[in-house]
Amino acid sequence: MNQKLLKLENLLRFHTIYRQLHSLCQRRALRQWSHGFSSAYPVWTAQLYAWPWPTEMLIGAALSQYRFLVTKKEERPRKSQLSSTKSKKVVEVWIGMTVEELARAMEKNTDYIYEALLNTAIDIDSLEADSHLDEVWIKEVIMKAGMKLKWSKLKQDKVKKNKDAVRRPQADPALLTPRSPIVTIMGHVDHGKTTLLDQLRKTQVAAMEVGGITQHIGAFLVSLPSGEKITFLDTPGHAAFSAMRARGAQVTDIVILVVAADDGVMKQTVESIQHAKDAQVPIVLAINKCDKAEADPERVKKELLAYDVVCEDYGGDVQAVPVSALTGNNLMALAEATVALAEILELKADPNGPVEGTVIESFTDKGRGPVTTAIIQRGTLRKGCVLVAGNCWAKVRSMFDENGKTIHEAHPSMPVGITGWRDLPSAGEEILEVESEPRAREVVDWRKYEQEQEKGKEDMKIIEEKRKEHQEAYQKAREKYSNVQWKKRSLLRYLEIKEQTSLKRKEEMERDSNVLPVIIKGDVDGSVEAILNIIDTYDASHECELELVHFGVGDISANDVNLAETFNGVIYGFNVNVGKVIQESAAKKGVKMKLHKIIYRLVEDLQEELSSRLPCAVEEHPVGEASILATFSITEGKKKVPVAGCRVQKGQLEKQKKFKLTRDGHVIWKGSLTSLKHHKDDISIVKTGMDCGLSLDEENMEFKVGDRIVCYEEKQIQAKTSWDPGF
Repeated sequence: MNQKLLKLENLLRFHTIYRQLHSLCQRRALRQWSHGFSSAYPVWTAQLYAWPWPTEMLIGAALSQYRFLVTKKEERPRKSQLSSTKSKKVVEVWIGMTVEELARAMEKNTDYIYEALLNTAIDIDSLEADSHLDEVWIKEVIMKAGMKLKWSKLKQDKVKKNKDAVRRPQADPALLTPRSPIVTIMGHVDHGKTTLLDQLRKTQVAAMEVGGITQHIGAFLVSLPSGEKITFLDTPGHAAFSAMRARGAQVTDIVILVVAADDGVMKQTVESIQHAKDAQVPIVLAINKCDKAEADPERVKKELLAYDVVCEDYGGDVQAVPVSALTGNNLMALAEATVALAEILELKADPNGPVEGTVIESFTDKGRGPVTTAIIQRGTLRKGCVLVAGNCWAKVRSMFDENGKTIHEAHPSMPVGITGWRDLPSAGEEILEVESEPRAREVVDWRKYEQEQEKGKEDMKIIEEKRKEHQEAYQKAREKYSNVQWKKRSLLRYLEIKEQTSLKRKEEMERDSNVLPVIIKGDVDGSVEAILNIIDTYDASHECELELVHFGVGDISANDVNLAETFNGVIYGFNVNVGKVIQESAAKKGVKMKLHKIIYRLVEDLQEELSSRLPCAVEEHPVGEASILATFSITEGKKKVPVAGCRVQKGQLEKQKKFKLTRDGHVIWKGSLTSLKHHKDDISIVKTGMDCGLSLDEENMEFKVGDRIVCYEEKQIQAKTSWDPGF
């Protein structure tokens, strides 16, 4: 406002000076005219142009004022331009930011971003609020908005201090003390591993296993008559439990490979050998079932040579002990061989300092909550210790041995049950002791953060791949319509989108009908892991999609039933219980619950359920067959109808059934008959050896002598899934 007033004042001053100058000139001219007639012309002219000094001062002042105004006018745009440059907003951006994040940084809405990206190479239709933008598009939007950009580092790139817990350095050998060996019993299913352990423990573990098949990994401390103590891990031999066998091999010192003398080397025997080699663990061979008449221990030794397991009899270093787990024959020799090998290995551990160990198995107990079976590898575990395993932590509330008896300390090589976990850790996780509960939470938070970072990186890779695919598709679409007029292009684009929408709806309907959502619940973490590993082998998604909705450890709950109802899925329970209230709720909601205690029964049930979701297959069952002996045509109204003269060779022809015409072994027509006659009579059935005439429902079909007419009926049969889990 002040600038405008100043400008107006300057203009008024200039105008006043101009008027004063003009009036002065007029008065001077009139004065010269009054003296001009009495003097000569040159004198008048000289006097006319003789300006006095006050007038020159006025003109100089006017010109200086004018120059001042012009200078101010020229400087004004430059200053405004400089001020506008200084007032540009600076927007802080980073690579990979989303549409919503860019809009928030610019203090605009998302529609503004979409408008700024119109008429660019990016596909606007595929952009969502959470879509990531490339560097070039971020620059484009900022430039169109007349703003400045400032690149900043990604939030994810901010380096956090590593707060993870790690194992201690190796202890001084002078501080180490001898420890008991950890021995894993491995081998093929039903080769007598658990019975062998029964004889060593003098208990009946096998009697408690459903179907006599070990389905959990068990840890037991066995005291031998000689006073030696050995920790045994009994791993499942069934094909489904490969991960459990691998986990058992990783924490063990010695592997006892059990092979049946009457059965020889089997698939899981070979797998067990490989697990032992991968873990670099020595093997003791136990040739079981030697009490049977058909037992042949030498055959077993020879078969093992093919897998680089060379027994001492053949110049190797593997001890082979023939035993009978059923009768207990020669078991002491097996125990002595194991102890002798342990002495050679000189097994020692550090019983002091923070505890280190491995989770062997984990499950949820109704009275005690999350429980883990662990092997202590270093330190001494006591009540009140704070432990971390994976993304879970615990303050040890109680400890117990394999018989359920409470213990107060657990030394290296001891198997122990631990309660007090906040969550259920996965089997195979490393157990580390930390100094306090806040430290445990810090470690767990750090590990979760690392997992989130890894997941974020994987998601970004997938997003980038999808973005490239969309970009390529968009470029192809633009090239496709580049030479087409805009009206026609709009029409073609509309028809294409309409067709795509209808196809998507059709695909969604087909997908909904060919999807089996499942919920898996198991008694222990290892069982759930084994079932999930089996589901991972599913390779028949083209037939029916198998969708894992939820999995967990523990009994089936109301939440599981609600999930199954929402997704129209099936609940599979392995060695779990279902309360009466839950059963009634599931029945009321129409939710299927299938409970099993043997894993391969569960897998067979899953295969049957998948097969039931497949469309029925149609099979053709021949009813009769006739050969064409002659061809002719008859007139019906104004049309000529071809007729075939036939003789029935097999079975019978039934007019109501379906027919097919074959020529040289190839089917050239399928359909039904319009007429079937014997002589001049219409009949419905022609039996073997009878002649007949027939016409087809396709008038243009030409018969040839030697063609064959086959009468058949279609039967729908339940299709079977092609998925083979491998056992």
